[in-house]
Amino acid sequence: MPQVNTTKGAERHPEKRKNPERPQPRRPEWLRVKAPVSVEYAETRSLMRDLDLVTVCEEAACPNIGECWAQKHATMMILGSVCTRACAFCNVATGRPDLLDPHEPENVAKAVAKLGLKHVVITSVDRDDLEDGGAEHFARTILAIRLASPATTIEVLTPDFLRKDGALEVVVKARPDVFNHNMETVPRLYPSIRPGARYFHSLSILHQVKTIDPSIFTKSGIMVGLGETDEEVGQVMDDMRSADVDFMTIGQYLQPTPKHAPVDRFVEPAIFDSYAKLGRAKGFLLMSSTPLTRSSYHADADFAALQQARNASLAAS
Repeated sequence: MPQVNTTKGAERHPEKRKNPERPQPRRPEWLRVKAPVSVEYAETRSLMRDLDLVTVCEEAACPNIGECWAQKHATMMILGSVCTRACAFCNVATGRPDLLDPHEPENVAKAVAKLGLKHVVITSVDRDDLEDGGAEHFARTILAIRLASPATTIEVLTPDFLRKDGALEVVVKARPDVFNHNMETVPRLYPSIRPGARYFHSLSILHQVKTIDPSIFTKSGIMVGLGETDEEVGQVMDDMRSADVDFMTIGQYLQPTPKHAPVDRFVEPAIFDSYAKLGRAKGFLLMSSTPLTRSSYHADADFAALQQARNASLAAS
């Protein structure tokens, strides 16, 4: 059994610790959600346990889990449940990673078929310990889903494959319908919020996807409420558009535990609306900007909207 550090990197990143002199703002009404109690939620949870699958819905303590699982929409997390990084916002355990499960791609495909998903999001932990960062495992999972459920469209939410030459190409060659890699925050905050990553490397891989296969939709997202300014949010939009990103998501950061980065502010819904308007003006095919927006929230409906937006753009050109 691998040794696992479940402190989420708090000891390595003392800036994550809650400042007792700075009380956290009270969560506003628009961020409160009901506890999951539906029969469908229980059925989805049971299926994940039966197939020994991990979901980011649970690991990241997503506030939308009750709504999504009630609709039998689950975001699968492959490559184990332990991450090699310790981002200040993330609730996934950090430590020595699990061994890869050779049956995981097939089990994910079985779950997709059994749930009858029209669209599925596959994400993962960071695996800096693997030579290819887990790229081949992503490719095998995409292939397994194609075989088990040919009509299902596939979205991948990948790590940054930092210093993993050729890894990105392996995933793109498997031809997911959507390639998502989250920028997470503004560049100024990377040293404290996302210390293991590099802002311009993340931007570069999104651009590379479009260079290799322009037909694949690209997607990226950030959280607000970590200390960024609205001007910095606008600059990230410009950077993403320079990388030809099609779809941007913006959601409210919520502190998972007192050991994680504190919430700097709760952004009001009207500000999220203004972000969406600005993003559309800058040329994104689609914007999802609400307090509860997460990378895979309403991903099936968003994929249909992306297709419609692209078709409309082509027709107008």
